[in-house]
Amino acid sequence: MATTVPLALLVLVALLAPGLGVAFPGCDYPAHLWCSSREIAVACQAESRCANLSRSTAAPVELSLYYESLCPACREFLVQQLFTTWLLLPSEVLNITLVPYGNAEERSVSGKWQFQCQHGPEECLGNMIETCLMHEAENFSTYFPIIFCLESGSSVTKNLEACLQIYAPELDRSRVAACVQGDTGAALMHRNAQLTQALDPPHQYVPWVVINGKHTDELQAQAQTSLLGLICRLYQGEKPDACGGSGAPKALTGCRR
Repeated sequence: MATTVPLALLVLVALLAPGLGVAFPGCDYPAHLWCSSREIAVACQAESRCANLSRSTAAPVELSLYYESLCPACREFLVQQLFTTWLLLPSEVLNITLVPYGNAEERSVSGKWQFQCQHGPEECLGNMIETCLMHEAENFSTYFPIIFCLESGSSVTKNLEACLQIYAPELDRSRVAACVQGDTGAALMHRNAQLTQALDPPHQYVPWVVINGKHTDELQAQAQTSLLGLICRLYQGEKPDACGGSGAPKALTGCRR
């Protein structure tokens, strides 16, 4: 007596066993090639199974954060909104630029740049440390967790060793220190000053959020209330899973001049 093979099993074999057949008319490709291109996926009715083809290409949302290291509202936004949003979203959705300077002032003394910061010398040191971290680490995914560690801890300026040990033990501490204490750090901070001074409209407080080259009161309020929700709304590609919903407590208003 012939054995009857369930239809569901035949379909499963066709889907999973390359070279054993195809499940749909017009699909002349083995299963292991179904996700190799969108055209083949369409022919084989496999688009929903091809994760590498599921998202349409779209430019990432560009976010620039102008801040200062000891401003309470800056720390709250970076830790509670920006870092968590970055963790939740794929890299192709959000691109972040950090500019630590804020309400500082600079002057040239005997050809060297000196800085005065809103929250005193310790804030200038914190700004310099984070700027030099970016310079030495180069890769955003390397230095952002360190900056998060500094900003979320008890001291922005005293926890560098511990934060490096946790997030980037391979990073050369001596190079970071040399940058902070030398001409490189001062030149980098001068560049941050120029970027901050070039803002249009000029910043009135920090954190100052610029999204896709624009700053408005509405964008700022939305960013400080629910950054994840804002980025999800602005991203023009297929929405990632994290965009199913978001919410966060209202952030502090900022550190005005």
